[in-house]
Amino acid sequence: MHEPSKREADPAEDVHLIVAEDEEVTVEYFLEDWLSIALFWGLAFIIFLQFFTRYVLNDSLAWTEEIARYLLMVLVFVGGAMVMRRNSNISVELVMNVMRDGWPRRLLIAAVEIVKFGFLGLLAYFSILITERMHNLYMTVVDWPMSLVYGGIAVGCFLMLFRQGLNLYREARGGFRRPLPHPTSKAD
Repeated sequence: MHEPSKREADPAEDVHLIVAEDEEVTVEYFLEDWLSIALFWGLAFIIFLQFFTRYVLNDSLAWTEEIARYLLMVLVFVGGAMVMRRNSNISVELVMNVMRDGWPRRLLIAAVEIVKFGFLGLLAYFSILITERMHNLYMTVVDWPMSLVYGGIAVGCFLMLFRQGLNLYREARGGFRRPLPHPTSKAD
């Protein structure tokens, strides 16, 4: 029988496995960050006001629900610009991740970035058309034109388009090369 001369160390007792180092975090704030923060806290205040007037005073303000709904709509599109800046949008990268670095992978990356830019351009264009058409319609409770809401959405769409344009430019300058998700290892 084979008996090990040394007792193998228990992985739970191996201290160097527990040590973790955090990456240095740099915090930068851009226009869309400040707009999102302002919209978020405005939305939080209005929702708190709605809760307070409805459940504490037992007499809710009618306009709070409508304004909160529209602020949330604008917040989604302005927040989308933050997602575009960080390039952290939800995407299916299965094909790209299994491809080796080469011209087919770079062509796929270029196609994805161009399609995203085209889609956001179309979205920004339609947001302007809808904003113009909604100018003569007014909100239900508050007598404000709906073009204010759709104008905020258009601002978010154009911010997303601008950020995706910067992403496309950055990718093109780098030759549409991205690091592979895992290093390829050669079997011995």
